[in-house]
Amino acid sequence: MELIDDDGDLLGVVNVVDALVVLLVLAVGVAGVALVFSDDPEPEPNLDSTYATLDMGTQPAYIVDAINEGDTYSPNDVSTMTVTDVHLTPRGNDIGVTLRVALEGELENDGSIAYGDAPLRLGRSLSLNTDRYTLDGRIRAVGDGDALDREETTVVLRDTLATADAEDVSPGDEVRLAGRTVATIRNVTQFATNDPDRRRVFVAATLRTHRQSGDQRFGGNPVRRGQNVRLSTADYTINGRIERVGGELQLGSASTRTVTLRMDDVREDMADALEPGMVEEAGGDTVARVTAVDTRPSLIIATGDNGSVNVVDHPIDREVTLTTELQVRETVSGPRFKGEPLRQGETVTIDLGTVTVRATVVNVSG
Repeated sequence: MELIDDDGDLLGVVNVVDALVVLLVLAVGVAGVALVFSDDPEPEPNLDSTYATLDMGTQPAYIVDAINEGDTYSPNDVSTMTVTDVHLTPRGNDIGVTLRVALEGELENDGSIAYGDAPLRLGRSLSLNTDRYTLDGRIRAVGDGDALDREETTVVLRDTLATADAEDVSPGDEVRLAGRTVATIRNVTQFATNDPDRRRVFVAATLRTHRQSGDQRFGGNPVRRGQNVRLSTADYTINGRIERVGGELQLGSASTRTVTLRMDDVREDMADALEPGMVEEAGGDTVARVTAVDTRPSLIIATGDNGSVNVVDHPIDREVTLTTELQVRETVSGPRFKGEPLRQGETVTIDLGTVTVRATVVNVSG
């Protein structure tokens, strides 16, 4: 049998032209399938990176213990978050966490970076999910630099503590969170109060702060006068008000005032214990000195047997007038002694070692 007969059929069955058309269609189909299922890789995405500051809010200690520089998370194939800096501050019973992170993502046509398929906008919430913990935080800043803008800021705090706690406060004490030092006690001065079980303390402390929106912040709040700061160690907790930002602890070194104090109805044995030359010291400085003591019997009104009314000396109680030299700080509102206003009629407390005096201010002179 001839391959192509006189009618142009292949093997006497299929027309040659028809066969060529079928082969052409098959070739085009095979080429299309090969194109669809080819192993040629798609173009690599154009990636870039930047840094951001994330406020993670307050977290319990067991979570904070697990957070470290170098922790990473990838929400998709082209985005990666890496922790580059960790900042901790006390916030109540929990710990405030602020992170600096490196963010890698796809570079958009407008030059911005898409992390997790969305732009990096201030306030946007980002997740950090590792094999040890899960956190959510909000973007507070975006820009260059792998570290937070941090400083050491010295403040003077004022608080009233139980006497035993006040005696535990010492220069060099460190406040640590998750193994990181966040504050250091530099100096401390304590004074007696009207309550023998309580002491007023002034503490100079160095805080590890970070700058956010132009403010130095600690414990989630701006560091400024009047703001409260909480510092906890294993032995005590100071929840003090900031009296001053910057400088050293300077109490009782500005000037000396002569102050007349009076006490009424003082027991005779206590009155006899007061002598000129007695002093109160704090931090090695003399903050109060008794220069003169005037004691006389308290007066009482007694009724005689005949009904007469007489003013007589009390057999036991005494009226005591003390002349003292007090170390004060001069302010625009007047002198302050131990951080309190020193005004006529106010009550001051002086710890003279063997006796504690609680007396009324009669006169303040230069």
